[in-house]
Amino acid sequence: MNLPVVQARLAEADVARIERAAAYVETHDTDQVLAELLPSLTSAERADVSRHLVFDHTAVLVFPDSLDGLREELRRLGLEPGPVTPSVVVRDRLTRRYGPALAGIPVGIVHVAVGGRSVEIFALPVSPDSALEAVAADEREAEHESHHAFAVTAPGPVVPAGLRLLLQERGGAVPDGGGYNGHENVTVLYHRTTTHRRFELRLPGRHDPLPDPTTALLTVMTGAWATQAVATMAELNIADHLADHPGMSAERLATLTSTHPDALRRLLRYLTSLGLLTSADGTYHLTATGQPLRTGTEFSLHPLAQLYGGPFYDSFAGLTHSVRTGEEAFAHRHGQHHFPYFAQHPELGGLFHRAMAASAEMFTPVPTLIDFSAVREVVDVGGGNGALLGHVLRAHPHLEGVLFDRPDALEAARTQLTERCTFVTGDFTRSVPEGGDVYLLSRVLHDWDDERCLTILGRCAEAMRPGAQLLVVERLLPTPTAVAWDVHMLCNVGGRERDEAHYTRMLAEAGFEVRGCHDLPLGASLIDAVRATAS
Repeated sequence: MNLPVVQARLAEADVARIERAAAYVETHDTDQVLAELLPSLTSAERADVSRHLVFDHTAVLVFPDSLDGLREELRRLGLEPGPVTPSVVVRDRLTRRYGPALAGIPVGIVHVAVGGRSVEIFALPVSPDSALEAVAADEREAEHESHHAFAVTAPGPVVPAGLRLLLQERGGAVPDGGGYNGHENVTVLYHRTTTHRRFELRLPGRHDPLPDPTTALLTVMTGAWATQAVATMAELNIADHLADHPGMSAERLATLTSTHPDALRRLLRYLTSLGLLTSADGTYHLTATGQPLRTGTEFSLHPLAQLYGGPFYDSFAGLTHSVRTGEEAFAHRHGQHHFPYFAQHPELGGLFHRAMAASAEMFTPVPTLIDFSAVREVVDVGGGNGALLGHVLRAHPHLEGVLFDRPDALEAARTQLTERCTFVTGDFTRSVPEGGDVYLLSRVLHDWDDERCLTILGRCAEAMRPGAQLLVVERLLPTPTAVAWDVHMLCNVGGRERDEAHYTRMLAEAGFEVRGCHDLPLGASLIDAVRATAS
């Protein structure tokens, strides 16, 4: 006895959406879809991307009254559907969006071949008069699940990683979850565009899963926990103990650090998850990431961890005030700007200068990037502990140095610079020592607004003869490091990071000509300028 074929029914709105998708895949190629989704990509970038991926399909979500007979209904529309397979990923997304009522309802996928590509049809069965009719109406209006898909043609992890970086950094795409589809043996990575359209990259085989958006957001939100965990690791000198005795147990570490064994073990587990430690058989070891927290080593980040976990951490609690008013949160919370505040609290001032020295790695290439052979005197304006000037003087024994700063700042430098250096106190907004061949401004300008920067640059220009050299060390936007530091400067000193063009304009206004710009470690840059000849 032959059973009758169940005929699934599709609403006219769903039929129209399938037909529009079929027309789209038949008339668009990879370059056209990329241009539509990511208009900020140049034609050359699109051409390069198209060498490694191809437009594969367009997807729509429809709502037949049943999955049984869906293929027959699609054939009635003149389409040639493949088999119906389950989609756990889409069902899970719908469940997160509309609640657990959808958790037990199967969602099917069926591909319809169109002109060498396909339309991917997601099907959520919704029977007439069902409560899910509201879900269907919302999805038809919002088109949450509609997207275009690209198949990545290059094997291995390197090219896909580069593609994702380009699409995100240049195209503005935002990762939006994904997962492994065992039925097709592909990993699907979803993205959203700046106009809230969605697309996916399809990578052959299984790849490491990406966190869903909620998990990713929670990771960002709990970044303060990581800051404090690293600060505590520094405060307890855990890196020093593990460097001296690799493979130490939590109990032994607790004895050495005078801490509660169970509480310390929980901290160590968290530090392990952050990549600063590894653990095996109940013992702990430093990783390369944890090594810079050792004390007494060159470029130790130990004081920086304490500074970020201490006064600067506290000031970030006032970031909303800074965003509302444009004023630094540090002064709002402590009653004064952080420079005079640190001067009145020597223990914090000392920590600040040690923390600044921790970033001195960025200065290491400067003595070889610049030709100092014809130079006799180098003036470091606002040089603090003299880390940059010290690098230059040690590399070039024929040089004499002048370190110019506030009295409290110079105290930190007197023990470090003992030869061929003169210490001069003063205020660089009023005057700068004259007679130097090269002047240094390292991480000074980002502390101030444009008006004050022009004042400082003007004082330098007044002190410098035409042709004298000015070297400016700053982090330049739009690098990710500078973007983060820009918010830090807003919150803690009322300054800002700038891009190269911004600095070039200010330097020109103050009477300087920029000759070049060099990359430095730790996301910094060296701007090379000269005092222009008066016209």
